Amino acid sequence: QVQLVESGGDVVQAGGSLRLSCAASGRTSSIYHMGWFRQAPGKEREFVAGISRSGGSGVYADSVKGRFTISRDNAKNTVYLQMNSLKPEDTAVYYCAVTGQSGTYNVWGQGTQVTVSS
Repeated sequence: QVQLVESGGDVVQAGGSLRLSCAASGRTSSIYHMGWFRQAPGKEREFVAGISRSGGSGVYADSVKGRFTISRDNAKNTVYLQMNSLKPEDTAVYYCAVTGQSGTYNVWGQGTQVTVSS
């Protein structure tokens, strides 16, 4: 089994930056893709960004392209989300998730709150 622990959530003013981290433990050799999702109050959980096992540029939701950057350090079993130019609409609980070989995100962290004030 894989366990995920997110950190880095905070309250920040619009235009500011935050860096989220997600550390994986357990059977980390089974991890393929790593990603970030978010859920705002009253809304469904949505995909934010994902990165493959080999790293690379990642894929992003249109709403965060050019502002957020996902990266991973396989030696540390950690995925990061650098968030710049934050907007109030980025306020949400951010969840880290990973896939196995199937490509389905099926292991989730507990979430970390990001609040962007205007």
